[in-house]
Amino acid sequence: MKVQIINGPNLNLLGVREKSIYGDASFESYFEQLKTQYSIIELTYYQSNVEGEIINKLHEIGFSFDGIILNAGGYTHTSVAIADAIAAIKTPVVEVHISNIYAREEFRHTSLTGKNCKGVLTGFGMNGYRLALESLL
Repeated sequence: MKVQIINGPNLNLLGVREKSIYGDASFESYFEQLKTQYSIIELTYYQSNVEGEIINKLHEIGFSFDGIILNAGGYTHTSVAIADAIAAIKTPVVEVHISNIYAREEFRHTSLTGKNCKGVLTGFGMNGYRLALESLL
């Protein structure tokens, strides 16, 4: 089984930025834990702050991987293009948000991308990625 995790803008700063919201662990350290825990899965990770690069990655793997876990960050609320890319591919996508987007600013309450996903997990911290992975198994 092949699963790709894609993180969007500013998620490269996990462990450094807004620790009260996102915690103090880097994603890279969490990803290593996931790879150890799910060693039977070919688990890969990609991060970009650029909308078009995220779309290109979805197109690249969206017909050959068994699952995608996507945290599009701020693009969740603004990107019709990423939503369209998710709709265009065959691989199921699970949307993840570390914080509870419904407990934050009102503009974050709308997910343009979520309607094209298998499911949406929000507010479970980094554990949301593990839960998304479990949902794809």
